[in-house]
Amino acid sequence: MAGKVKWVTDIEKSVLINNFEKRDWIHVTENDDWNFYWMSIQTIRNVFSVDTGYRLTDEQMVNHFPNHYELTRKDLMIKNIKRYRKDLEKESSPLAEKDENGKYTYLDFVPVTFMLPADYNLFVEEYRKNPSSTWIMKPCGKAQGKGIFLINKLSQIKKWSRDSRTSTFVAANSGKEAYVISLYIDNPLLIGGKKFDLRLYVLVTTYRPLKCYMYKLGFCRFCTVKYTPSTSELDNMFVHLTNVAIQKHGDDYNHVHGGKWTISNLRLYLESTRGKEVTSRLFDQIHWIVVQSLKAVAPVMNNDKHCFECYGYDIIIDDKLKPWLIEVNASPSLTSSTANDRILKYNLINDTLNIVTPNGDIPDCRWNRSPPREALGNYQVLYDEEQAQSENAERDLRSRSGQSLGSKGSKGSAGVRPAAATWK
Repeated sequence: MAGKVKWVTDIEKSVLINNFEKRDWIHVTENDDWNFYWMSIQTIRNVFSVDTGYRLTDEQMVNHFPNHYELTRKDLMIKNIKRYRKDLEKESSPLAEKDENGKYTYLDFVPVTFMLPADYNLFVEEYRKNPSSTWIMKPCGKAQGKGIFLINKLSQIKKWSRDSRTSTFVAANSGKEAYVISLYIDNPLLIGGKKFDLRLYVLVTTYRPLKCYMYKLGFCRFCTVKYTPSTSELDNMFVHLTNVAIQKHGDDYNHVHGGKWTISNLRLYLESTRGKEVTSRLFDQIHWIVVQSLKAVAPVMNNDKHCFECYGYDIIIDDKLKPWLIEVNASPSLTSSTANDRILKYNLINDTLNIVTPNGDIPDCRWNRSPPREALGNYQVLYDEEQAQSENAERDLRSRSGQSLGSKGSKGSAGVRPAAATWK
Protein backbone atom coordinates (compact mmCIF):
# COMPACT_ATOMS: atom_id res chain seq x y z
CA MET A 1 0.00 0.00 0.00
CA ALA A 2 1.30 3.47 -0.91
CA GLY A 3 2.36 5.70 1.98
CA LYS A 4 0.45 8.79 3.01
CA VAL A 5 1.26 12.23 1.67
CA LYS A 6 3.19 14.38 4.13
CA TRP A 7 2.12 18.01 3.80
CA VAL A 8 3.31 21.35 5.09
CA THR A 9 2.16 24.94 4.55
CA ASP A 10 3.29 28.34 5.77
CA ILE A 11 -0.10 29.88 4.93
CA GLU A 12 -2.48 29.67 7.88
CA LYS A 13 -5.78 29.55 6.01
CA SER A 14 -8.52 27.16 7.05
CA VAL A 15 -9.71 26.50 3.47
CA LEU A 16 -6.23 25.12 2.81
CA ILE A 17 -5.62 23.21 6.04
CA ASN A 18 -9.12 21.66 6.08
CA ASN A 19 -8.48 20.28 2.59
CA PHE A 20 -5.25 18.59 3.68
CA GLU A 21 -6.85 17.18 6.84
CA LYS A 22 -9.87 15.85 4.91
CA ARG A 23 -7.48 13.78 2.80
CA ASP A 24 -6.03 12.09 5.86
CA TRP A 25 -2.59 13.30 4.83
CA ILE A 26 0.09 13.68 7.51
CA HIS A 27 1.02 17.16 8.74
CA VAL A 28 4.78 17.64 9.11
CA THR A 29 7.14 20.61 9.48
CA GLU A 30 9.29 22.03 6.71
CA ASN A 31 12.36 20.46 8.37
CA ASP A 32 10.86 16.98 7.95
CA ASP A 33 10.64 14.92 4.79
CA TRP A 34 7.59 16.39 3.08
CA ASN A 35 5.84 15.53 -0.19
CA PHE A 36 3.58 18.52 -0.68
CA TYR A 37 4.33 22.10 0.36
CA TRP A 38 1.75 24.85 -0.27
CA MET A 39 3.95 27.86 0.29
CA SER A 40 4.06 31.64 0.13
CA ILE A 41 5.95 33.40 -2.64
CA GLN A 42 8.55 34.45 -0.07
CA THR A 43 9.30 30.81 0.76
CA ILE A 44 9.46 29.67 -2.88
CA ARG A 45 12.28 32.17 -3.37
CA ASN A 46 14.32 30.34 -0.72
CA VAL A 47 13.48 26.86 -2.01
CA PHE A 48 14.89 27.66 -5.45
CA SER A 49 17.61 30.06 -4.31
CA VAL A 50 21.09 29.29 -5.70
CA ASP A 51 22.63 29.78 -2.24
CA THR A 52 20.07 28.38 0.19
CA GLY A 53 17.84 26.25 -2.02
CA TYR A 54 17.83 22.48 -2.07
CA ARG A 55 17.27 19.76 -4.63
CA LEU A 56 13.69 18.49 -4.68
CA THR A 57 13.06 14.77 -5.07
CA ASP A 58 10.60 13.17 -7.53
CA GLU A 59 8.15 12.77 -4.63
CA GLN A 60 7.98 16.49 -3.77
CA MET A 61 5.65 19.11 -5.19
CA VAL A 62 5.27 22.86 -4.62
CA ASN A 63 2.60 25.36 -5.67
CA HIS A 64 4.71 28.00 -7.47
CA PHE A 65 7.07 28.01 -10.42
CA PRO A 66 10.52 29.35 -9.44
CA ASN A 67 10.20 32.56 -11.51
CA HIS A 68 6.41 32.96 -11.44
CA TYR A 69 7.06 36.73 -11.21
CA GLU A 70 7.63 36.82 -14.99
CA LEU A 71 3.82 36.75 -15.13
CA THR A 72 2.80 38.06 -11.72
CA ARG A 73 4.95 41.20 -11.42
CA LYS A 74 3.14 43.98 -13.25
CA ASP A 75 6.21 45.29 -15.09
CA LEU A 76 7.53 41.87 -16.15
CA MET A 77 4.11 40.72 -17.40
CA ILE A 78 3.96 43.76 -19.70
CA LYS A 79 7.57 43.32 -20.81
CA ASN A 80 6.95 39.66 -21.71
CA ILE A 81 3.71 40.39 -23.58
CA LYS A 82 5.45 43.14 -25.59
CA ARG A 83 8.31 40.75 -26.42
CA TYR A 84 5.83 38.02 -27.42
CA ARG A 85 4.09 40.38 -29.86
CA LYS A 86 7.43 41.42 -31.39
CA ASP A 87 8.49 37.77 -31.78
CA LEU A 88 5.23 36.94 -33.54
CA GLU A 89 5.70 39.96 -35.82
CA LYS A 90 9.18 38.75 -36.77
CA GLU A 91 7.69 35.36 -37.64
CA SER A 92 5.01 37.14 -39.75
CA SER A 93 2.41 35.30 -37.67
CA PRO A 94 -1.23 36.14 -38.49
CA LEU A 95 -1.68 36.67 -34.73
CA ALA A 96 0.47 39.82 -34.95
CA GLU A 97 -1.83 41.39 -37.55
CA LYS A 98 -2.54 45.11 -37.04
CA ASP A 99 -5.47 47.31 -38.04
CA GLU A 100 -5.29 50.58 -39.99
CA ASN A 101 -4.49 52.47 -36.77
CA GLY A 102 -1.51 50.26 -36.01
CA LYS A 103 -3.28 48.39 -33.18
CA TYR A 104 -2.98 44.66 -32.81
CA THR A 105 -6.13 42.92 -34.06
CA TYR A 106 -5.77 39.90 -31.77
CA LEU A 107 -3.18 40.91 -29.17
CA ASP A 108 -4.47 44.28 -27.96
CA PHE A 109 -5.53 43.05 -24.53
CA VAL A 110 -3.43 45.07 -22.06
CA PRO A 111 -3.82 48.85 -21.63
CA VAL A 112 -0.96 51.04 -22.93
CA THR A 113 1.65 50.77 -20.15
CA PHE A 114 5.09 52.18 -19.35
CA MET A 115 7.66 51.39 -16.65
CA LEU A 116 8.63 54.26 -14.39
CA PRO A 117 11.00 55.89 -13.93
CA ALA A 118 12.72 54.14 -16.89
CA ASP A 119 10.14 55.01 -19.59
CA TYR A 120 9.26 58.46 -18.27
CA ASN A 121 10.05 60.26 -21.56
CA LEU A 122 8.10 57.71 -23.62
CA PHE A 123 5.16 58.13 -21.26
CA VAL A 124 5.22 61.96 -21.62
CA GLU A 125 5.21 61.59 -25.41
CA GLU A 126 2.14 59.32 -25.23
CA TYR A 127 0.43 61.52 -22.63
CA ARG A 128 0.73 64.59 -24.88
CA LYS A 129 -1.13 62.83 -27.69
CA ASN A 130 -4.23 62.85 -25.48
CA PRO A 131 -3.78 65.23 -22.52
CA SER A 132 -7.34 64.73 -21.26
CA SER A 133 -6.79 61.02 -20.51
CA THR A 134 -6.47 59.52 -17.04
CA TRP A 135 -3.61 57.22 -16.06
CA ILE A 136 -3.23 54.79 -13.18
CA MET A 137 0.05 54.27 -11.30
CA LYS A 138 0.84 51.02 -9.51
CA PRO A 139 3.94 49.80 -7.64
CA CYS A 140 5.24 46.71 -9.47
CA GLY A 141 5.60 44.41 -6.52
CA LYS A 142 2.59 45.16 -4.30
CA ALA A 143 -0.92 43.70 -4.07
CA GLN A 144 -4.37 44.46 -2.61
CA GLY A 145 -4.47 47.95 -4.14
CA LYS A 146 -1.55 49.24 -2.05
CA GLY A 147 0.25 52.31 -3.40
CA ILE A 148 -2.10 52.83 -6.37
CA PHE A 149 -3.20 56.31 -7.47
CA LEU A 150 -4.74 57.99 -10.52
CA ILE A 151 -3.37 61.04 -12.32
CA ASN A 152 -4.60 63.28 -15.13
CA LYS A 153 -1.93 66.01 -15.10
CA LEU A 154 1.78 65.76 -15.83
CA SER A 155 2.49 67.98 -12.83
CA GLN A 156 1.17 65.20 -10.57
CA ILE A 157 3.81 62.84 -11.82
CA LYS A 158 6.72 65.24 -12.17
CA LYS A 159 7.36 65.41 -8.44
CA TRP A 160 7.12 61.62 -8.19
CA SER A 161 9.50 61.34 -11.13
CA ARG A 162 12.03 63.76 -9.62
CA ASP A 163 12.00 61.82 -6.38
CA SER A 164 12.61 58.56 -8.26
CA ARG A 165 14.97 59.82 -10.96
CA THR A 166 18.00 58.74 -8.95
CA SER A 167 17.08 55.16 -9.66
CA THR A 168 17.12 53.84 -13.19
CA PHE A 169 14.68 50.98 -13.82
CA VAL A 170 15.47 48.34 -11.25
CA ALA A 171 15.26 44.58 -11.06
CA ALA A 172 12.67 42.64 -9.11
CA ASN A 173 14.94 42.07 -6.13
CA SER A 174 16.16 45.67 -5.78
CA GLY A 175 15.13 47.78 -2.84
CA LYS A 176 13.99 50.75 -4.96
CA GLU A 177 10.34 50.73 -5.91
CA ALA A 178 9.55 50.56 -9.62
CA TYR A 179 6.09 51.54 -10.88
CA VAL A 180 4.01 50.92 -13.96
CA ILE A 181 1.73 53.60 -15.37
CA SER A 182 -1.16 52.46 -17.55
CA LEU A 183 -3.85 54.22 -19.50
CA TYR A 184 -6.86 54.05 -17.18
CA ILE A 185 -9.92 52.30 -18.62
CA ASP A 186 -12.33 55.15 -17.93
CA ASN A 187 -15.28 53.53 -19.74
CA PRO A 188 -15.75 50.34 -17.70
CA LEU A 189 -18.90 48.28 -18.11
CA LEU A 190 -21.12 49.24 -15.18
CA ILE A 191 -23.79 47.18 -13.45
CA GLY A 192 -26.06 49.12 -11.12
CA GLY A 193 -23.87 52.14 -11.91
CA LYS A 194 -20.83 50.49 -10.29
CA LYS A 195 -17.48 49.42 -11.64
CA PHE A 196 -16.40 45.80 -11.20
CA ASP A 197 -13.67 43.43 -12.31
CA LEU A 198 -13.46 39.66 -12.75
CA ARG A 199 -11.33 37.37 -10.61
CA LEU A 200 -10.69 34.15 -12.52
CA TYR A 201 -8.62 31.19 -11.36
CA VAL A 202 -6.27 29.50 -13.82
CA LEU A 203 -4.24 26.38 -13.01
CA VAL A 204 -1.01 25.69 -14.94
CA THR A 205 0.54 22.23 -14.53
CA THR A 206 3.27 22.66 -17.17
CA TYR A 207 4.51 25.50 -19.40
CA ARG A 208 6.38 23.42 -21.96
CA PRO A 209 4.19 21.99 -23.35
CA LEU A 210 1.61 24.45 -22.00
CA LYS A 211 -1.31 22.88 -20.17
CA CYS A 212 -3.78 25.08 -18.33
CA TYR A 213 -7.24 24.88 -16.81
CA MET A 214 -9.90 27.52 -16.19
CA TYR A 215 -11.95 27.35 -12.99
CA LYS A 216 -15.65 27.78 -13.76
CA LEU A 217 -16.50 29.45 -10.43
CA GLY A 218 -14.83 32.84 -10.67
CA PHE A 219 -16.55 36.00 -9.44
CA CYS A 220 -16.97 39.73 -10.00
CA ARG A 221 -15.78 42.25 -7.38
CA PHE A 222 -17.81 45.44 -7.22
CA CYS A 223 -16.93 48.89 -5.98
CA THR A 224 -19.17 50.20 -3.19
CA VAL A 225 -19.60 53.70 -4.68
CA LYS A 226 -21.17 54.47 -8.06
CA TYR A 227 -18.68 55.13 -10.85
CA THR A 228 -17.99 58.55 -12.26
CA PRO A 229 -15.14 59.56 -14.59
CA SER A 230 -15.28 63.02 -12.97
CA THR A 231 -11.80 64.33 -12.13
CA SER A 232 -13.10 65.46 -8.73
CA GLU A 233 -13.37 61.78 -7.71
CA LEU A 234 -9.94 60.63 -8.95
CA ASP A 235 -8.74 60.20 -5.36
CA ASN A 236 -11.78 58.19 -4.27
CA MET A 237 -10.59 54.59 -4.36
CA PHE A 238 -14.07 53.31 -3.43
CA VAL A 239 -15.09 54.46 -6.94
CA HIS A 240 -12.09 53.12 -8.87
CA LEU A 241 -10.44 50.11 -7.18
CA THR A 242 -12.33 46.83 -6.83
CA ASN A 243 -9.89 45.18 -4.37
CA VAL A 244 -11.81 43.75 -1.40
CA ALA A 245 -8.91 44.88 0.84
CA ILE A 246 -9.95 48.47 -0.01
CA GLN A 247 -13.73 48.15 -0.47
CA LYS A 248 -14.32 46.42 2.89
CA HIS A 249 -13.45 49.72 4.62
CA GLY A 250 -16.21 51.59 2.73
CA ASP A 251 -19.38 52.73 4.50
CA ASP A 252 -21.53 50.88 1.97
CA TYR A 253 -19.66 47.57 2.06
CA ASN A 254 -22.08 44.63 2.37
CA HIS A 255 -20.73 41.88 4.64
CA VAL A 256 -23.33 39.34 3.46
CA HIS A 257 -22.40 39.20 -0.23
CA GLY A 258 -19.09 41.07 0.07
CA GLY A 259 -19.75 43.06 -3.09
CA LYS A 260 -19.27 39.86 -5.10
CA TRP A 261 -21.28 38.26 -7.86
CA THR A 262 -20.65 34.85 -9.45
CA ILE A 263 -19.43 34.61 -13.03
CA SER A 264 -22.58 32.58 -13.84
CA ASN A 265 -24.73 35.50 -12.62
CA LEU A 266 -22.72 37.89 -14.77
CA ARG A 267 -23.19 35.59 -17.74
CA LEU A 268 -26.96 35.42 -17.22
CA TYR A 269 -27.14 39.21 -16.85
CA LEU A 270 -25.17 39.81 -20.05
CA GLU A 271 -27.13 37.20 -22.00
CA SER A 272 -30.38 38.89 -21.04
CA THR A 273 -29.16 42.45 -21.68
CA ARG A 274 -26.72 41.99 -24.59
CA GLY A 275 -27.62 38.60 -26.08
CA LYS A 276 -26.15 35.11 -25.96
CA GLU A 277 -23.88 35.41 -28.98
CA VAL A 278 -22.20 38.61 -27.76
CA THR A 279 -21.75 37.11 -24.28
CA SER A 280 -20.20 33.91 -25.65
CA ARG A 281 -17.80 35.99 -27.74
CA LEU A 282 -16.78 37.99 -24.66
CA PHE A 283 -15.96 34.84 -22.66
CA ASP A 284 -14.10 33.38 -25.66
CA GLN A 285 -12.00 36.55 -25.76
CA ILE A 286 -11.28 36.29 -22.02
CA HIS A 287 -10.09 32.69 -22.46
CA TRP A 288 -8.02 33.79 -25.45
CA ILE A 289 -6.32 36.51 -23.33
CA VAL A 290 -5.43 34.00 -20.61
CA VAL A 291 -3.84 31.55 -23.06
CA GLN A 292 -1.92 34.28 -24.92
CA SER A 293 -0.57 35.72 -21.64
CA LEU A 294 0.67 32.25 -20.62
CA LYS A 295 2.23 31.70 -24.05
CA ALA A 296 3.97 35.07 -23.68
CA VAL A 297 5.80 33.93 -20.52
CA ALA A 298 6.26 30.24 -21.38
CA PRO A 299 9.68 30.70 -23.07
CA VAL A 300 11.17 32.43 -20.00
CA MET A 301 9.41 30.39 -17.33
CA ASN A 302 11.53 27.86 -15.44
CA ASN A 303 9.30 24.87 -16.18
CA ASP A 304 10.33 22.90 -13.10
CA LYS A 305 8.63 19.48 -13.00
CA HIS A 306 7.98 19.80 -9.24
CA CYS A 307 5.74 22.84 -9.74
CA PHE A 308 2.19 23.84 -10.53
CA GLU A 309 0.51 27.19 -10.01
CA CYS A 310 -3.01 28.49 -9.43
CA TYR A 311 -3.10 32.11 -10.63
CA GLY A 312 -5.69 34.79 -9.91
CA TYR A 313 -6.41 36.67 -13.16
CA ASP A 314 -7.94 40.16 -12.92
CA ILE A 315 -9.92 41.22 -15.98
CA ILE A 316 -11.89 44.41 -16.62
CA ILE A 317 -14.61 44.63 -19.26
CA ASP A 318 -15.22 48.00 -20.91
CA ASP A 319 -18.57 49.35 -22.06
CA LYS A 320 -17.93 48.01 -25.59
CA LEU A 321 -17.64 44.54 -24.03
CA LYS A 322 -13.91 44.35 -24.69
CA PRO A 323 -12.01 42.52 -21.95
CA TRP A 324 -8.66 43.83 -20.68
CA LEU A 325 -6.02 41.96 -18.69
CA ILE A 326 -5.12 44.08 -15.66
CA GLU A 327 -2.82 41.80 -13.71
CA VAL A 328 -2.13 38.23 -12.61
CA ASN A 329 -1.70 37.24 -8.95
CA ALA A 330 0.66 34.47 -7.81
CA SER A 331 -1.08 34.11 -4.44
CA PRO A 332 -4.76 34.89 -4.95
CA SER A 333 -6.42 35.54 -1.60
CA LEU A 334 -7.60 32.48 0.35
CA THR A 335 -9.27 34.68 2.96
CA SER A 336 -13.05 34.21 3.00
CA SER A 337 -15.07 37.42 3.18
CA THR A 338 -18.47 35.64 3.01
CA ALA A 339 -19.96 32.15 3.42
CA ASN A 340 -20.15 31.68 -0.36
CA ASP A 341 -16.57 32.86 -0.68
CA ARG A 342 -15.45 30.23 1.78
CA ILE A 343 -17.22 27.43 -0.12
CA LEU A 344 -15.77 28.61 -3.43
CA LYS A 345 -12.19 28.79 -2.12
CA TYR A 346 -12.45 25.45 -0.33
CA ASN A 347 -13.64 23.83 -3.58
CA LEU A 348 -10.94 25.62 -5.56
CA ILE A 349 -8.21 24.09 -3.37
CA ASN A 350 -9.94 20.71 -3.38
CA ASP A 351 -10.21 20.61 -7.19
CA THR A 352 -6.61 21.86 -7.60
CA LEU A 353 -5.28 19.11 -5.31
CA ASN A 354 -7.32 16.47 -7.19
CA ILE A 355 -5.60 17.45 -10.44
CA VAL A 356 -2.01 17.80 -9.20
CA THR A 357 -2.05 14.79 -6.84
CA PRO A 358 -4.20 12.25 -8.72
CA ASN A 359 -6.02 9.87 -6.34
CA GLY A 360 -4.42 11.65 -3.37
CA ASP A 361 -1.27 9.57 -3.85
CA ILE A 362 2.25 10.67 -2.99
CA PRO A 363 3.25 13.10 -5.76
CA ASP A 364 5.35 11.80 -8.62
CA CYS A 365 6.62 14.73 -10.61
CA ARG A 366 7.22 12.43 -13.60
CA TRP A 367 3.45 12.03 -14.05
CA ASN A 368 2.09 12.75 -17.51
CA ARG A 369 0.06 15.82 -16.43
CA SER A 370 -3.13 14.24 -17.79
CA PRO A 371 -5.63 13.75 -14.95
CA PRO A 372 -8.75 11.69 -15.68
CA ARG A 373 -11.78 13.76 -16.66
CA GLU A 374 -13.62 12.92 -13.43
CA ALA A 375 -10.77 14.50 -11.42
CA LEU A 376 -11.31 17.96 -12.95
CA GLY A 377 -14.17 19.03 -10.67
CA ASN A 378 -15.03 22.64 -11.58
CA TYR A 379 -11.95 23.01 -13.78
CA GLN A 380 -12.08 22.71 -17.54
CA VAL A 381 -9.08 22.26 -19.84
CA LEU A 382 -8.45 25.67 -21.37
CA TYR A 383 -5.46 24.79 -23.53
CA ASP A 384 -3.44 21.65 -24.11
CA GLU A 385 -0.46 22.41 -26.33
CA GLU A 386 0.43 18.76 -26.89
CA GLN A 387 -3.09 17.95 -28.06
CA ALA A 388 -3.14 21.08 -30.24
CA GLN A 389 0.14 20.11 -31.93
CA SER A 390 -1.02 16.58 -32.68
CA GLU A 391 -4.33 17.89 -34.08
CA ASN A 392 -2.45 20.42 -36.24
CA ALA A 393 -0.16 17.67 -37.53
CA GLU A 394 -3.22 15.56 -38.33
CA ARG A 395 -4.83 18.51 -40.13
CA ASP A 396 -1.68 19.08 -42.18
CA LEU A 397 -1.62 15.42 -43.12
CA ARG A 398 -5.27 15.50 -44.16
CA SER A 399 -4.81 18.68 -46.20
CA ARG A 400 -1.83 17.16 -48.00
CA SER A 401 -3.87 14.08 -48.81
CA GLY A 402 -6.61 16.34 -50.22
CA GLN A 403 -9.22 15.70 -47.52
CA SER A 404 -11.64 18.46 -46.66
CA LEU A 405 -10.69 20.50 -43.58
CA GLY A 406 -14.09 21.85 -42.72
CA SER A 407 -14.43 25.06 -40.72
CA LYS A 408 -11.86 24.03 -38.12
CA GLY A 409 -8.95 24.55 -40.44
CA SER A 410 -10.23 27.74 -42.01
CA LYS A 411 -8.19 30.42 -40.32
CA GLY A 412 -5.72 28.53 -38.19
CA SER A 413 -4.65 30.38 -35.13
CA ALA A 414 -5.94 33.83 -35.92
CA GLY A 415 -9.59 34.85 -35.98
CA VAL A 416 -11.85 31.81 -36.00
CA ARG A 417 -10.53 29.71 -33.16
CA PRO A 418 -10.92 25.91 -32.97
CA ALA A 419 -12.26 24.03 -29.96
CA ALA A 420 -11.24 25.44 -26.59
CA ALA A 421 -8.65 22.82 -25.71
CA THR A 422 -6.71 23.25 -28.94
CA TRP A 423 -6.94 26.80 -30.27
CA LYS A 424 -3.76 28.82 -30.13
